[in-house]
Amino acid sequence: MVQKTKKSAAPATEAGEPVAPKRRGRPRAYQPDIALGKALELFRKSGFAATSLDDLSAATGMNRPSLYGAFGDKRALYIKSHQRYRDDARAATADIFRDELPIRKRLQRIYAVALDIYLSGESGPRGCFTVMTATSEAVFDPEIRSMVLEGLVELDKAFATCFRLAKEKGQLPASADAAVLAQLASATIHTIAIRARAGVPRKELESVVNGAIDVMCR
Repeated sequence: MVQKTKKSAAPATEAGEPVAPKRRGRPRAYQPDIALGKALELFRKSGFAATSLDDLSAATGMNRPSLYGAFGDKRALYIKSHQRYRDDARAATADIFRDELPIRKRLQRIYAVALDIYLSGESGPRGCFTVMTATSEAVFDPEIRSMVLEGLVELDKAFATCFRLAKEKGQLPASADAAVLAQLASATIHTIAIRARAGVPRKELESVVNGAIDVMCR
């Protein structure tokens, strides 16, 4: 005869009540904003091509399937990171562009915030995401190129509005061309971004800024 195997009884407490089985741990949750911020920092430091999926996985604490499920492929994550960078930069300067300030004071504050952004980084100054990495990818990728151009035009328009208001208030001569001055102001932004990444000290960068402001506010 075949003996039936008795099923082992479930563990019980001293009172004789069965103990509920332990649940398996749930996968560790991640915070998308924090993960995107980590990816942004990595792309700013190393660029698109030099940043591997393993690098991104290590930086965000997410494995490859999780990264793909949350953000898409590496290119999609890069684009999302650049958009996050633009959103952060826009938020950092929004009040300065919006407030009623003399043009010289407004420009000084805008460039001070820009330098804070460009000179940040635990391993050294990182410059501007757009100028230092996105422009390289724009050569080969139409969507990134469009994104870069959109950012450049947005900055030009913001500066042009500042110069038009200053002209209306008599802070600039009637002959001042707001569009040309805006492009000069944007070019100054790009210049200090490159020089910051190259390790030029802040004091020297501020001298570049002050010289440019003197030219724009004649």
